Amino acid sequence: MTAALEPIVGRYVSFDIAGKTCRVYFEEAGSGIPLVCLHTAGADSRQYRHMMCDADITSRYRVIAFDLPWHGKSYPPEGWQDEEYRLSTELYVETILAFCDALALDRPALIGCSIGGRIVLQLAHLHGERFRALIGVEAADFQEPWYDTAWLHRGDVHGGEVCAALVSGLVAPQSPAVHRHETLWQYMQGGPGVFRGDLYFYRVDGDLRGRLDGIRTDRCPLYLLTGEYDFSCTPEDTLRTAAGIPGAQVTVMRELGHFPMSENPRQFRGYVLPVLDAIARR
Repeated sequence: MTAALEPIVGRYVSFDIAGKTCRVYFEEAGSGIPLVCLHTAGADSRQYRHMMCDADITSRYRVIAFDLPWHGKSYPPEGWQDEEYRLSTELYVETILAFCDALALDRPALIGCSIGGRIVLQLAHLHGERFRALIGVEAADFQEPWYDTAWLHRGDVHGGEVCAALVSGLVAPQSPAVHRHETLWQYMQGGPGVFRGDLYFYRVDGDLRGRLDGIRTDRCPLYLLTGEYDFSCTPEDTLRTAAGIPGAQVTVMRELGHFPMSENPRQFRGYVLPVLDAIARR
């Protein structure tokens, strides 16, 4: 029996972020238009594996997903043991742009989910000229917190299990069990305090309300896709945000929650393919 060999290739690249050299892991598949993929808080690039194995996507796109420093197979910068990890808006933007520069990507398209969807809005605001198109999945300028982050990094609680328990309700009920548990397993494997550190950006530093004026969707199209079962970033949050961005294109996705690309890749495919078709036609 022939083994099922996937087309995904993983590599490391080292580059400077905020004055520190970081060894960053990324995976890619396909060729054509570069498509950079940003994972959710506390997770890693495995969330995009289904897109990397989809020939309808990889026949036209070079799909590239990287693990943020501190996440997945990427390492924290040297000296990490003496500091608390906290992701800020400035650090997040610098990381993304530095990664694109390190791979010499010329105006890539970019898709980000959750915290990745939030930073897409900031990229559209400040750096739209750097990208061919931007796709914000579960994206809004702000969401009201609904949980106590102190539970995410305690000596008397298994951090990975509590992280997975926290996000488990954000998966749509229609999502297949195999994909639901695969998504949660990624959360169980996060480093101590990393999920909480990401949420510093999401809950404290990344409030973009009233800060998104001047986005030029005629120069860099902005697509916003939000699952109907997402109660962290609700469809109403995304619609409210889009109302202040002329030309933003919004789709509310049926039978999907907060992690559409990993929790139900077949259902998500029906929504992301038309967007990728439109970008390719440009």
